[in-house]
This record gives sequence, structure tokens and C-alpha cells, in this order.
Amino acid sequence: MDFDDILEIVGDFGPYQITLLTLVCLTATPQAMISLSAVFILGDLNHWCSVQEWSDDVTNCYDLLSISKDDYLECIHRYRASSIPSSIEDGDIVYSECDKYDAVYPNDWSQGYYAGNYTAATTACDEGWVYDQSQYVASVVSDFDLVCENKFLADTSQSIYYVGYLVGSILFGSIADWIGRYYTFFISCGLHIVFTFLTAFTRNYWMLTLLRFLTGTVNVSMYIMAFILGTELVGPSKRVFAGILICLTYAVGYLLLAVAAFFIRDWRYLQIFLACALLPCLLLIPVLPESARWLISKKKFKDAIKIVHKIAKKNKTSDKVPPNLEDEMTKEQEASSNAKMVSAIDIFRTPGLRLHALNMMFNWTINNLVYVGLTFNTADLGGNDYVSFFLSGLVEIPAYLLCIPLIGSFLGRKWSTSMLEIIGGVACICTILIPTGVWKTTVAMIGKFCISASFAIIYIYAAEIFPTVARSAGIGLCSTSGRIGSILGPLILALGEVIEFLPLLIFGLSAIVGGLLVIFLPETKGAKLPETLADCSPGVKRGKEEDMKLSTETTDQQPSYAESGTQTVNSLEGYRNEAFSENC
Repeated sequence: MDFDDILEIVGDFGPYQITLLTLVCLTATPQAMISLSAVFILGDLNHWCSVQEWSDDVTNCYDLLSISKDDYLECIHRYRASSIPSSIEDGDIVYSECDKYDAVYPNDWSQGYYAGNYTAATTACDEGWVYDQSQYVASVVSDFDLVCENKFLADTSQSIYYVGYLVGSILFGSIADWIGRYYTFFISCGLHIVFTFLTAFTRNYWMLTLLRFLTGTVNVSMYIMAFILGTELVGPSKRVFAGILICLTYAVGYLLLAVAAFFIRDWRYLQIFLACALLPCLLLIPVLPESARWLISKKKFKDAIKIVHKIAKKNKTSDKVPPNLEDEMTKEQEASSNAKMVSAIDIFRTPGLRLHALNMMFNWTINNLVYVGLTFNTADLGGNDYVSFFLSGLVEIPAYLLCIPLIGSFLGRKWSTSMLEIIGGVACICTILIPTGVWKTTVAMIGKFCISASFAIIYIYAAEIFPTVARSAGIGLCSTSGRIGSILGPLILALGEVIEFLPLLIFGLSAIVGGLLVIFLPETKGAKLPETLADCSPGVKRGKEEDMKLSTETTDQQPSYAESGTQTVNSLEGYRNEAFSENC
């Protein structure tokens, strides 16, 4: 009797699980807001060179912002028009962001003054910059002057944040194996609040980047631990639903961030607000249980049995709890300890599986890459940043809801993933060709919709591609590849400073190539999942699984194995959780 068998007895989706899963899902909302907040705290303000002689006049213009936006813009733009070189692009006047006329400016600005009438020479901004505060009152970019030759530092900071994701998965995974999921979750939560709060008071770029890195490590840890604590108490047939549900609450955080950022235009105050948004998570200290599977793996059977009785009491199935439950748990733990798992090296030694693994690793990489890229590219769609970001989050809700019926249809895993990636890639490329406006935003949202849906499906698909004995190692490889894609996303966006359309072209072509490569993977819908490496050898055909209801259930109906002790998120217990937590 394994733990899933116990859940079938005491109730695999009763009042206890519904309550706990709801609470856990709610913790994803503030985590999403912090994870995606870089769109606003690193927001790029319209800027141009400052003229020292007119700095007091510009300050007076800022005072008009709270009275009349039109008067403010008229006031501040007259100083820009008097000192900044300009050109005509697509019928619009475009002012230089990093140069001004090299002139001797009068102390008192006068109507009609134009430095270009006195000199054609220009010079780089040597007296700072003027920032248009009509959209953002202050961001990291304006506070630390991350513009012109330092503009790449903003994208670098976000990439380092995702390096924190990679480090946090490994570091806190090991900690969770040592002290348990419960304590790891609340330690991560506490540190998350502290790091997010301290970020609001940083006074230099490097301290900001360090705190963003640390925030990334605890953000991903908190999410994965919460997901494990919530979904492992849900029966196998409901885990895909649970995964989609937590993705939906993550999308809600996406939407709420747009609303919060709209009203809080200063990034420092926004950071303080986000830190406070995490505080309610600490109210779960007396509510969340420890991971029963972890307790069993550590031979803490009495504590695990207490959790089982708590489930049974809430679900009104106390009379069904087996009297010899501790003996059953002991036998299962001993059997799990004797199970032989294989390493990543064994995967690459198996000819048929090797190509499938490389294919999956590439697809995880490009799904992360394109998802992150499109998320942080919303400001470049034109129009209002807050509206564009809100719409970008809104399309994720139907995208996730589409996943379950789509992969259960005649398209299966392979053609669903391939179709979504190709359409998403084509939409990215089409966005390059469409002028700023409603149609450009619409096509961009189609791309985001497709990539979000394929993002969710690819994780379920990967879990079915790898055999049982190599599933942990396989998901671990794909997870690492995916995080590398997240790290590269902001850096590729920085290439837009060299060639404006290059990031979207890279995202689009990558998604199309990924979609075409998926065609070479085997279809797993309705197929019996491979158990050994030999089942994945060339020429071996997968048989059909009898009585398959929703084939996504098969990913959750595998034998349980003991945890490795070093890679929590890559254990068989956690691979389902890693699948969705990586996406969200």
C-alpha cells in the first residue's frame, strides 16, 4: 500500500484537500506579482539629456503632473525640443535619448529658443537625464540611470533574477530533503518578505541585483514547496486539475500586479506593497501539514499517520483507516528504498531516449525563453503598459483551461504542442510586420496564448516520454534547460537596442523550430507509459493503456520511489510539481 492507495481509502479529493489546495493556490498570487514585477520596477521611462541651466524649470514642470498631465507634457517637452537633436521616422518626430546639442545654453529659457540654430555639434549626456514621469513616477532605470550605455544592466538584472531560480531549486531542494517541506516553505516565505522589502531601500545597482537574485532563489523555493504540500494530498486523478488550478491563481496574480502597478507608480512603494502582500501567507503556519511522503521517507510513520487521520476526520472517513497502517507504510518505504533509478548519463546512453531527451530539453528551453520574452516585451507593443500587461495575463486563463480538453482530443500531446508552438512563433514574427495599434496587440496576445498553453502541455508530455526509472533524471534535465531559457530571455530582449525586431524574430523562429521538432516525438496519449530504458529503445512500440479515461492521469499513476535526498524538485514525488511550477 503506497500513499496514493491510502488517499483512495480516506478520500482523494474531499473537503480537506479542497480547503488545503485552495489555501495553497492563494499563496501563488503574491508570488506571481513579485516574480513578474520587474516589468514595472525596471520600466523604461522616456528620457533625454538634461541641461543644467534649465534643471529648476524642469522641476517646476514635474509639479504640474498632479494638476494636469497635458500641461505637464507641454511644459517638459518644450525643454526637450529646445536642446535635443531630432529626426523624422515614419512621419513622427523622434528625439535622441543619449545626445544633446553642444551649445552654451542661456540661464533663462525663452520661447522659440532652439540650440540647433547655433550649432550642429552634439555631445553625450554629461549632466544627467530628464525622465518623463507621465507613466512611471520612478523606476530602477530612472533612479540608477540605466540608460544609453548602461541600458543593458536592466536586462542583466532580470537574467540574474532567473539565475536565482536555478540556484534556489537546487539549494532549497536539498534543504527541504533535510528539514522537510513545511519548514522550507515558511523559511522561504520569511526570507521572501525580507528580501522584497529590503529591495525598496537599495541605493545602488549592485545591491539591487544581489537582492533580486536572493529574491529569485526564495520565490521559486516557496512556490515549489507550496505546490508539493498542496497537491500531494490530492488523488492521482485530480493532480492535473490541481496543477492547472494553481496556474490559474498565478495568472490572477499577473492581473492584480497590473492593477497595483497602475496605482503605485513609484517602484520603491510597489516593492513595499508586494512585501506586505506576502504577509498573509504566514497565517498558514498552523494550517499547512508537513509532507506525508517526506515523513514516510524519513521513517516518521507516526507523524504521517496523524496527517492521514486528520484527512479522514475532515472527509468523514475515519472508520476506513486501516488499523495496521504503520506496518503498511514500513513495507512501502522499504520497497521504495530498493527501487533502482537511473541517472541522466543513462538517458544519453540509450539511443532512442537520447534523441527524445534532447528534443524535450530544447522545447523546454524555447518555451521558457519565449514565455519570459513575451511577458517582458509587453511595453514594446505600444500604448499603455498597464493595459498591455493586463491583457497578456488575461489570455493565460483561457490558455490553461484549454490544455485539458486539447490534449485529450484527437490531437493528443504531440500535435497539440506542435500546433501551439508553431502558431505562437508565427504570431511573434507577424507582430514585427504590424504597425503599433490594436491589431499588433491582438496578434501578440495570440502568440502569448499559444505559448502559455504549450508551456503547460509540454510538462505533461515530458513526464510521459521518459520511462519510470528515468523520469526524475529526465525532468531534471528539462528543468535545467528551461531555466537557462528563462535566463536568456531578458538578454535577447536587450538585442532590440541593436536591431529592433531581432528579439521577436528569435522568439518566433525558435518556437517554430521547436514545434516542428515535436513532430518527431512519439504520441503518448492513450499509450502505456514506458517503465524501463529498454521500453524506449528504437523499434519498440508503445502499447495502448486499457480503460484510459483522461490520459493525463497516467502521469500520476506511477509507482512511488524514495527521494534522492539531494534533488527534491527532481524526485518522482516532485516531478509533477516541477512541471507546473516551472510554467507558472
